Amino acid sequence: MRVLDVGNMNDWQRRSPLDWETYVNKMVKVAAIEKHEYEGWVLTVDPVSASVVLAAFLENEKVSISVVLGHAVQEVQILKEGDDEMKQRLSCIFAPEESKAYSPEELEKRKNNLKTWLETNHIPVTEQGESGRTLCVAGVLTIDPPYGPEECSSSNEIILSRVQGLIQGYLEKQE
Repeated sequence: MRVLDVGNMNDWQRRSPLDWETYVNKMVKVAAIEKHEYEGWVLTVDPVSASVVLAAFLENEKVSISVVLGHAVQEVQILKEGDDEMKQRLSCIFAPEESKAYSPEELEKRKNNLKTWLETNHIPVTEQGESGRTLCVAGVLTIDPPYGPEECSSSNEIILSRVQGLIQGYLEKQE
């Protein structure tokens, strides 16, 4: 019995997401078709296309993002392991601008202050998510860091509008 080749999948595309995950937060050199080479820190590997997303840090804190399509990848060589500082830099690349301005301690304080204020005003609120970073209001609205009106999300537009207004008023009184 012979196993049929699935299309023209290369070795890289045949790997599992768990294999690809071992490359995340590492400096790599990717050899691609037509003798192209790319170097950078692996942000992620798309589990469907096997495309590699690379980040390279330029001068003046700018970041260059490259995507090497999975079908073009011939070989990926690890050049360097990422330390904790590099992992932190990589994780912040796609973070919204507002959340970059706050330390984890400041975000925790903002969350706790807002939660206390909501509870004081008899608005039911709980923490949800693995790290409890998201606030959930009355089970129908969520507030993500940094806990402003823009970070509110709900399918109920009336509740969304009212809670955003409340939070806006609360933040204006804080200033």
